[in-house]
Amino acid sequence: MSFNEYISSDKNKWGKRKGLMALPQYKFVYLKRKCEYWRSRNKLIFIFWRLIYQHYETKYLMDVPAKTVIGKGFKIEHLGGVIINSDAQLGDNVTILNNVLIGMEKRGKRAGCPIIGNKVYIASGAVITGKVKIGNNVLIAANSFVNFDIPDNSIVIGNKIVKSDTATEYYI
Repeated sequence: MSFNEYISSDKNKWGKRKGLMALPQYKFVYLKRKCEYWRSRNKLIFIFWRLIYQHYETKYLMDVPAKTVIGKGFKIEHLGGVIINSDAQLGDNVTILNNVLIGMEKRGKRAGCPIIGNKVYIASGAVITGKVKIGNNVLIAANSFVNFDIPDNSIVIGNKIVKSDTATEYYI
């Protein structure tokens, strides 16, 4: 998929809003996409975009490494406190709110990073850690702690799973 397809898909998540580059959340995702695009194409241009991106990571209190694999249609609703491990993988149409941690577990049977499916909504304060698989069409409620696999079409509340075919309806 090309850079323009990713950007177009990310823009579509915001609807028909004008002046998206003035919106800090969108600007942050746009700069991440620039880093992803230039990473393997031109080291000098990559470094230029990476320096700008790192400035905004610090400014917005975010830690989303440029090499993190994130699918198209990515949206950050509220800036601040979002930490995503560089080895985590996020699918298409993932929406994240503030104070979300998607991190690595270093020991035990869940050593590794999360793999998050498509059409996933992660609310404020959620923590997803370890080598877990989050299915498609999943809503992770605020302040949930997830260190276990989540099947498709589910809502996670706290550490409990509720099946729902419409888990992300009206959210994504």
